[in-house]
Amino acid sequence: MAGKSDVKVKKLHFLFLSSDKFPPFRVDVKSLFCEEMAQRGHQIDWILQAGEPCERSYQTSWGGGTAWVGKNSASRSYWGAFLSQLYDFRNDCRLFRLARNNKYDFIQVKDKFLAALLAMAACRLGEAKFIYWLSFPFPESHLYRAKQGKGYSNFPLLDLFRGHLFRFLLYHIILPRADHVFVQSKQMKEDVAAKGISAARLTAVPMGVALSGIPSIAQDNASAEEGLKRVVYIGSLSKPRKIDFLISVFRLVIDEYQQARLYLIGGESDADVTRMKQYAREAGLQDVVEVTGFLPLAEAWRYVSMADVCVSPLAPNPTFAPASPTKLVEYMAFGKPVVANDHPEQREVLKASGGGLCVPYEKEVFADAVLELLRDSNKAADMGMRGRHYIEKHRCYRVIADMVESTYYDVLAEERLQK
Repeated sequence: MAGKSDVKVKKLHFLFLSSDKFPPFRVDVKSLFCEEMAQRGHQIDWILQAGEPCERSYQTSWGGGTAWVGKNSASRSYWGAFLSQLYDFRNDCRLFRLARNNKYDFIQVKDKFLAALLAMAACRLGEAKFIYWLSFPFPESHLYRAKQGKGYSNFPLLDLFRGHLFRFLLYHIILPRADHVFVQSKQMKEDVAAKGISAARLTAVPMGVALSGIPSIAQDNASAEEGLKRVVYIGSLSKPRKIDFLISVFRLVIDEYQQARLYLIGGESDADVTRMKQYAREAGLQDVVEVTGFLPLAEAWRYVSMADVCVSPLAPNPTFAPASPTKLVEYMAFGKPVVANDHPEQREVLKASGGGLCVPYEKEVFADAVLELLRDSNKAADMGMRGRHYIEKHRCYRVIADMVESTYYDVLAEERLQK
C-alpha cells in the first residue's frame, strides 16, 4: 500500500480548464500555476479560449505544458457572443481525447459549469480525479443582479435563468461529485459548506502576490517636497462597486487636509472613467481627483509605490462578502498602510497583520481613518512594514503554492489508501 510520502515524490500531470482567456492575466492563475507550479516540475496541460479574436484553434507550449487554445469570434454583437460561447464549448470537448491519451492525475475546472460536467465524465473514463475551483459565487451574483433589475442588470430575466441553472448545477451536481473543491476565501468555504458540501473536501485559497514581480520603483519625492499626500485606489470602477463612495469620503478628507490628492486607477470601460470624473466635478474635486482608467500593471503599481495611503472599499453586497480582494494584498506587498471597510477577509487580514485600519462602510468614519494615517506618517510607515512582513509569511504565491501542492498530494493519497 502506498502512503502519502510515496505520492509526494512524483511530479503531477494534470489538465486545467478555466474561464480565464488565453493568455491568462489573473495572478491566481498566472503566478500560482504558470510560474510556481510549473517551476516545481509539474506538467500542466491547458484548455482555454483565445482572449482576442482568433479565426482558428491552435496548440502551443505554455505554462508548464501544452495549451489547446480555442477560436474566438471577432464580432462583438449578440450573435458574435453566442458564437464565442459555442467555440469555447467545442474546444472544451477536447478533454475527452486528452483524458484518454494522457494519464492525468486529475482534471481541474475553474469557474465553468458545462465544462465541469464534461470533465466529470472524462475523469470516469480516464480514472482521474475531478477537482473544481470556484473563485466567485456566480449563481448568487446572477440572482442578485436579477433582483436589482434594470440599472444593475442589462438582462434581468437572463440573469434569473442563469442564476437558478448555475445554482442547481453547482450545488447539486458538480460540487457534491468533486473529489476536492478549492474556494476563494474562508467565508466562501463557510457559505459552500452551508449548502451541504463537506467541509473536509473544501480548501480556501485566498489571493496572493508574486513578490518577485513587485517592481523596485523609487519613491517619487516631488509630492513630499510639495507637501502633497497621495491616496490611491486600484481596481474596478464598475457601478456595482460604488466607488463614488470614495468621492464622498475624499470630500471630507480635502476639507481637513487640503494637500491630499486621490488617484483612482482602473475601469473596465470608458463609461466607468467618465462617470467617476463626473462625480468628482459634481463634488467640486476635479482638481484633486485623478481618474486614470485602465493602466498596464507596471504603471498602476507605480502609483501604488508613490502612495501615502491606499484604500480598499467593498460596497455592502452579498456577492462581495466571500471575496478575497487582490488590491489589499498588493498594497501591503508594497509596504503601504491600508484603510479598508469591515469585510470578512479584509477584517481578518488587517487584524492579523496590523497593516492598516478596518472601519465601517461609512464615509465619515472612513475619512477619519484616512486622515489619521495622512497626519501620522510614523504610524503609517509602521503599518506598511507590518503589512509587508505579513505578505511575505502568508500571502506570497510561493507559500500559497506549498499549500495547494500539498492538498493535491493529499487528494491523490486518499485514492491510493482506499485501494
